[in-house]
Amino acid sequence: MSNKEDIKEEEKNMEVVESTTEIPVEPTSEELIQQEKDKFLRLFAEFENYKKRTSKERIELFRTANQELMTVLLPVLDDFERALAHIEDDKEAEELRKGVLLIYQKLINTLEQKGLTKVETKAGDTFDSEIHEAITQIPAPSKKLKGKVVDITEQGYKLGDKIIRFPKVVIGQ
Repeated sequence: MSNKEDIKEEEKNMEVVESTTEIPVEPTSEELIQQEKDKFLRLFAEFENYKKRTSKERIELFRTANQELMTVLLPVLDDFERALAHIEDDKEAEELRKGVLLIYQKLINTLEQKGLTKVETKAGDTFDSEIHEAITQIPAPSKKLKGKVVDITEQGYKLGDKIIRFPKVVIGQ
């Protein structure tokens, strides 16, 4: 009898094992639709991020190209300013001064339309290492000028919000 009981017990155990093993259930059509919708939304979001990133890169490329051109043209502006300062002394060259001034103003206006502006610096301003580039220090002519800008040797320029050339200044000690 014990053999019969053992066999019956084994059969019961097998039934329990068979009932606990899961048969793979196929996803419903709603679940499949939800999965595809999720994939689509992720792909769409990824594409939107790509478009934003490439447009930012393109704008930055145009700014950089503009900056290189402006940097190359700055010595020409300096030469015009020196020429105008020299011609001011010569009263016989009034017509020449007017012509050079006209060309200089035209060049300045064109560059300003493209975003170039002067960094406003004058003698007596407090020296700021974020804005100015100190080329030398001299004894201050007066106590008021200690740690301040005494002279500007080269103008500084900004392109948009970025300084592309710092003004070169002499500061009082």
